[in-house]
Amino acid sequence: MVVGEFTQETDLLVLGGGPGGYHAAFRAAQHGIQTTILESMPALGGVCLHRGCIPSKTYLAMAETLHLAGTAENMGITFGTPKLDVNKMRAWKNDVLKKLSGGLDMQAKKYKVDRIQGTGRFEDGKHVSVEHSDGANSHIKFKRCIIATGSRSIELKGVQIESPRVLTSRTALELEDIPKTLLVLGGGYIGLELGQVYAKFGSEVTVLEATGGALPGQ
Repeated sequence: MVVGEFTQETDLLVLGGGPGGYHAAFRAAQHGIQTTILESMPALGGVCLHRGCIPSKTYLAMAETLHLAGTAENMGITFGTPKLDVNKMRAWKNDVLKKLSGGLDMQAKKYKVDRIQGTGRFEDGKHVSVEHSDGANSHIKFKRCIIATGSRSIELKGVQIESPRVLTSRTALELEDIPKTLLVLGGGYIGLELGQVYAKFGSEVTVLEATGGALPGQ
């Protein structure tokens, strides 16, 4: 659609195109409700698909392959020393994300869910202003709205996030290189997954957790 200072109307506005948002949007559209998804990223899927669960699982699949190759000698099968091509590994992960994202695009078209890329702010109980990536603005008038905007990573005091030596859960999944040593702050499932991946890829990993054990609160 053409972006500008105009008001689009919809029965249901879903803020956020992650698993919570697109599942709700698709189900509503299946029941004949005119539905619009407002998402800041170019593709549906949210953090889970693009920066979290799915990329980490692709790397875990690689780590499992390395583990199986290492234990196969017990079965009488011996492989040579694995050689890791970080660029190809990252490309394979990105290809997985692209395929899954494409599947969500097809579902959105199938259910006739309107997609808008931008960041929304409530003007009142029935209107949202939209700031688009190109700087243009528009407005959406809705009858009902579902807020599924997800969460953000916290920043630690005294830690320079912009330092090349510091990785967040997002940048660690880019797999730019494999460090010799890696300190993981936090023994939750994200920290343990990333620690396991990098350990199997060759890093010497230490996990630092404030509580008495791993997976606190799980």
